[in-house]
Amino acid sequence: MISFVATPIGNLKDITLRALDALREADAVFCEDTRRTLGLLNAYEIRKPLYSCHKFNEREAAQHILALSREGKNVCIVSDAGMPVVSDPGREVCRILKEAGEPYTVLPGANAALCALVLSAFDAQRFTFIGFLPEKKAERRALLERYRAAQETLLFHSAPQDVDAYVAAMYEVFGDRRACAVREITKLHEESIPFTLSEGLAGEKRGEYVLVVEGAAPAQNPLNALSVPEHVAVYLAQGMEKKEAYKRVARERGISKSDVYREAVRADGADD
Repeated sequence: MISFVATPIGNLKDITLRALDALREADAVFCEDTRRTLGLLNAYEIRKPLYSCHKFNEREAAQHILALSREGKNVCIVSDAGMPVVSDPGREVCRILKEAGEPYTVLPGANAALCALVLSAFDAQRFTFIGFLPEKKAERRALLERYRAAQETLLFHSAPQDVDAYVAAMYEVFGDRRACAVREITKLHEESIPFTLSEGLAGEKRGEYVLVVEGAAPAQNPLNALSVPEHVAVYLAQGMEKKEAYKRVARERGISKSDVYREAVRADGADD
């Protein structure tokens, strides 16, 4: 059995019972940095053979994992912290296993981006995880441009030395927006710091960050300047069925369909 195992992102107690069972039963553990994983295993008195699986050797590691699995061995794949594959090595392993028809499973656990979203108190109904931005400025800007009009909350990972450059690039593309910098998640000095893109994030940058940025404001529909009955009348004049007109007006104005119906009926009564 091959298992992708989420590991703690800070506090070592944030590991699941299933993850510990899988690691104890593993014949081999593939990890991003053997020194980091050794520290985790030592904390729980687990002794296992460790093998590297990082961005420079992922294909070779995947073939090794595949071979072990076909020998009937139990294999765990972990990253330094959080969920493998998500902004961490493992994507190539998944691809090779899937193409080979080799089954694998995922043991869920800690996730920095989702924790940061909750800590920010920003809208969590809809959000987009973007992860780390490209190193080259032109590529970074091109990626941000894709999300300029996105209305959902945006989540970014950032190393401390990149925070200021990321924020400056976001301000250049998005304009001024509310943002929140979350660091040291699950640790003693956990912080959730609100700021605006125009101000930037003050102070010395330490530790890994999740930057949470509010989405774009909804595009203003010029028809919203009309009264609700007038708005409905525009679509009726275009040949739209009344029910569909009510639904579209409700969606565009951010109100319920029953409110649109009530306003339209009241207007019809006043005209009689």
